[in-house]
Amino acid sequence: MKLIVRVLLSALAVVLLANLLGGVQVDSFVTAIIVAVVLSLLNFIVKPILVIFTLPVTILTFGLFLLIINAVIILLADQLVSGFSVDNIWWALLFSLLLSFLQSVFFSVLKDSEKSA
Repeated sequence: MKLIVRVLLSALAVVLLANLLGGVQVDSFVTAIIVAVVLSLLNFIVKPILVIFTLPVTILTFGLFLLIINAVIILLADQLVSGFSVDNIWWALLFSLLLSFLQSVFFSVLKDSEKSA
């Protein structure tokens, strides 16, 4: 049940950001749910591989290259999910930063509500 709620909250964040950012479009909430699932899978499977391959650059940039890796993951999701599009890497970078922020806010509210229930 927690997993479903987390995916729905991530999808809500995707829809909100698509409405706020001009370079990001999502067709519907169903598409946003698919984007949330695909991003979760890419972060679980592809991101660790990219981090290992780019470890020297990541160390040289004091971890800032991880932001580029996150943007690349967003652009991969753009290619995999029809109905979701990101115009360029700069929009992907901004989207990934704001998505991480919104997800942390949503998940902390969810965690607090679980404690009080």
